[in-house]
Amino acid sequence: MTDTPAVRVRGLRKTYGDTLAVDGVDLDVAAGEVVALLGPNGAGKTSTIEILEGHRDRDAGEVRVLGHDPARAGLDWRTGIGIVTQDGADLTELTVREAVRHFARYYPEPRDPDDAIELVGLTGKADARVRTLSGGQRRRLDVAIGVVGRPRLLFLDEPTTGFDPQARRQFWALIRRLAADEGCTILLSTHYLEEAEALADRVAVIVDGRIVAAGTPATLGGRATARTLVRWADGRQETDDPAALVASLTRRYGGVVPGLTISRPSLEDVYLDLIGDPS
Repeated sequence: MTDTPAVRVRGLRKTYGDTLAVDGVDLDVAAGEVVALLGPNGAGKTSTIEILEGHRDRDAGEVRVLGHDPARAGLDWRTGIGIVTQDGADLTELTVREAVRHFARYYPEPRDPDDAIELVGLTGKADARVRTLSGGQRRRLDVAIGVVGRPRLLFLDEPTTGFDPQARRQFWALIRRLAADEGCTILLSTHYLEEAEALADRVAVIVDGRIVAAGTPATLGGRATARTLVRWADGRQETDDPAALVASLTRRYGGVVPGLTISRPSLEDVYLDLIGDPS
């Protein structure tokens, strides 16, 4: 990582008519970092990301992405970012290799298309028509297109929506490889808390257009220091010292404590509390 952040946002605002979609967002993403942006539908995630990508104007605020303002940056800047949206381009009649080669031509020093295809695990499908791919394979193609230009920063918008558990974990392995081996900075928008916990160095939660919490998945919202809930067959208790409580229970029961479980709040617990979910 370098000292200069890949993304720096201060006071970002965006309105649509009378609707305030983004309300003073501050966000930093360090070079080489994976950051997950979480929030309910309508929270402002997509608007924020589209502004960072240079695809949407902002009403106010300072935005620097790879050292430039996306609203004014030129083609040289754009070749440094990769974008994987929820809905890929209409490439159904092309083969996988043809699709990746097509997009490679937009970049001054692209990755070899066959290398990009191999990176995402589609070598065996290189000559297959895009329309014949499964959902997971199509998502891998979207990533191949997103990384063929050797981006320094990759935007992923709900990348595993509709995936089965096996395909999702295969995709996670790919993203980890891009971050670890390629040194790619990744900003990920997702609804899957398990995905954020598996991939992200840090998580930011946006609600009603504002970042309400940010931190590592383990510490978000005070999770690491939250009181521990100890449950057993005929009782439960929150405590700051679970070891002492378990030792006391062990003495009480003369050995094994029946039904013993020890847990701190999950990332889901913290997230639901942050977004004000009554459940």
